[in-house]
Amino acid sequence: MLSIVPDIGPEAFSLVIVPAFIFFARICDVTIGTMRIIFVSRGMKMVAPALGFVEVFIWIIAVGQIFQNLTNPLNYFAYAAGFATGNYVGMLVEERLAMGLAIIRIITQRDATNLIDYLRAAGYGVTVLDAQGKVGPGKVIFSVVKRKNIKDVENAIHEFNPKAFYSIEDVRRAAEGTFPVVVPGPTPFPFKRVIRKGK
Repeated sequence: MLSIVPDIGPEAFSLVIVPAFIFFARICDVTIGTMRIIFVSRGMKMVAPALGFVEVFIWIIAVGQIFQNLTNPLNYFAYAAGFATGNYVGMLVEERLAMGLAIIRIITQRDATNLIDYLRAAGYGVTVLDAQGKVGPGKVIFSVVKRKNIKDVENAIHEFNPKAFYSIEDVRRAAEGTFPVVVPGPTPFPFKRVIRKGK
């Protein structure tokens, strides 16, 4: 009977299969570790320990393979390459998920009326303070937004006040807030659509 499964000898297994396994195992455990740190910072007490268990379990398997094949330098390279790649993949996953809230501080010397009106009409909660800077009076604008909406707010800043200084920080917890929701159909605003208040 003809077998379609290739016959992999012990040398090929040691030089190819084991390093590849270590590489992908490291990608998995470092990606999970990145997500675990994010969940810890968000105060998600149930999810973070579960991810920590899976992360360490995969890591132990990967390290075990290295100790069983100490004479193969490819295993060390695969371990390091998997760690580096896992960090990159973890950041990509985190960007895709865009979980949690962020506070955006905008400082501008220009008239910020259009920017403020746009943000409020688009559904963002906005707090405005008068300020005095080195070159004269200005405005300080605060808004707590969902992280997935950060790019929308940045686009609005670049459109209405392109020279404004702004900073973005994560918010661990917020009791109340005003956030926009997207609804289908044409709207007069290019980014967010409808005002909704909620937690």
